[in-house]
Amino acid sequence: MAHDDHSCCAPARETPAGETPARETPARETPVTAPVTEGSGTHTVEQCTIPGQTFAMGDHHGDGYRVDGETPVHPVTVSAFSIDATSVTNADWAGFADATGYRTEAEVFGFSAVFHLALAADEADVVGQPPSTPWWLGVRGADWKHPQGRHSGIDDRMDHPVTHVSWNDAAAYCAWAGRRLPTEAEWECAARGGLPGLRYPWGDTEMVDDDWPCNIWQGTFPAQNTLEDGWLTTSPVRSYTPNGYGLWQPIGNVWEWCSDWAHPAYYRFCLLGGTVTDPQGPDSGGQKSMRGGSFLCHPSYCNRYRNAARSSNTPDSSMANTGFRTVART
Repeated sequence: MAHDDHSCCAPARETPAGETPARETPARETPVTAPVTEGSGTHTVEQCTIPGQTFAMGDHHGDGYRVDGETPVHPVTVSAFSIDATSVTNADWAGFADATGYRTEAEVFGFSAVFHLALAADEADVVGQPPSTPWWLGVRGADWKHPQGRHSGIDDRMDHPVTHVSWNDAAAYCAWAGRRLPTEAEWECAARGGLPGLRYPWGDTEMVDDDWPCNIWQGTFPAQNTLEDGWLTTSPVRSYTPNGYGLWQPIGNVWEWCSDWAHPAYYRFCLLGGTVTDPQGPDSGGQKSMRGGSFLCHPSYCNRYRNAARSSNTPDSSMANTGFRTVART
């Protein structure tokens, strides 16, 4: 993944130096593990109904980084849809994996990205450390069942968001559940909770009554987290307060995959035709969009925990701070 000086997102998946890829096929958009029968699963996550509407999409406050392409603000019409009230949890993913035998790309490749302060693995398991983001470690044995490495587990985290799932993995779950990933427009519309133009789902100020309203980093990034909100990594999906549409934690906790290919100039293209209805993003690209920020976002460094904030990564990349939620047209 291409980084600027304020990036806290995980780098794109690459085979660690000296390692042999865990599969022979190249990275591609479609899932590469066990085949999934479309629409065969049961998706039990509570739903929020988002009414059809036209809203002003983008950064209203000049908070974003130029390279992310959060401007210009532009009118977008979205049709009514339903969206998961929470990120898909470890329990939800376990049901999918048990029913299908699906293995995530982190499991197929044999490694995934873990934040350095949360590592629970042997030193020999660390197979890479990007020089531009040294707080990220490529860790052999890290996957959705072992989010910090082989010495971690999820028995006490079944209500936390599933992580170490790539875009391809999330798309496979959606196919099984008969659903899909949200477009960026749908995601931002839902995250705003019916409050137009605000920075966050709850308003324009970062804190509410001196309390943290979402799971982000406190302290000095990336060396010290004071844990004022109680969490070093993920929190249960029903933590804090839901927004006006009933979504829990669209901001903070974990990044969420969207269906769109990412391009920083896409909003400028949208303006060429006036109000755009149900935009799907560019026709092609190398990275998929992510929204919402994560437990690693920090106001002094990476402020991508806002309604309008954008990021992206390659479809086969996985990391400890990225999950997803699903949508369907009503």
